[in-house]
Amino acid sequence: MSYKGLDQSPKRIIFTSVISTLIAATMVIILISSYGCGGGNGPSNLPNGTPSMNQVLQGRAILTSFGCVDCHNRGVNNPSDSNWLAGYIPNPTGAGKFQIGPFTTYAANLTPDKTTGIGGYTDQQIYNALRYGLDPASTPSVVITSTTPGQGNFPSTPHYLAPPMPWPSTRNMSDNDLWAIVAYLKYGIKPVSNSVPASQGPPNFWASSYTSSAIGPYPLPSYPAGNEQFTP
Repeated sequence: MSYKGLDQSPKRIIFTSVISTLIAATMVIILISSYGCGGGNGPSNLPNGTPSMNQVLQGRAILTSFGCVDCHNRGVNNPSDSNWLAGYIPNPTGAGKFQIGPFTTYAANLTPDKTTGIGGYTDQQIYNALRYGLDPASTPSVVITSTTPGQGNFPSTPHYLAPPMPWPSTRNMSDNDLWAIVAYLKYGIKPVSNSVPASQGPPNFWASSYTSSAIGPYPLPSYPAGNEQFTP
């Protein structure tokens, strides 16, 4: 290759080589930092890699502010609890146990225990539960691109999470927030072995209760919608 007008002395060639090496090394460091390789403090690779500490802390902040502990930790917002987020445990107040019409439902064990918690589910299955309300025990680990049953990997006969799980609210969170919650639950807390009774429900697994006419559309319409206006 010819570089007209460029000084090709040995010293210049060595200097250029050193500079090129330093630039390449710097780019590698930037890429590693940007993608949180190895669980560093940078942005996370979830859903396609290892979560970062920042992502776990973001999930922790959301989860402890969103009221999740009211059901899944008996109303006690304390990560030092030895049963932190382990779901319904028999207690005098009945916290975590709900009477929904004729059915009794229970707050699930959200810890990464592989037998009694969510440790046996993939990150994608947990994300789908938060975004679409789909029970991970009955829903394949697939990327969903539609909310119409039978289209875009959305189950033709969806099994929704039992009330009062507030997924109609979490479904409107950003992807970053939802993956942060997944990161915290799967990789940021200790597993707790606690078998929660199975929640009862209708034969259609609440499908008729979670239509868009009943809980509103997803995604939300662009702002401003019909009864919104910006008046600073």
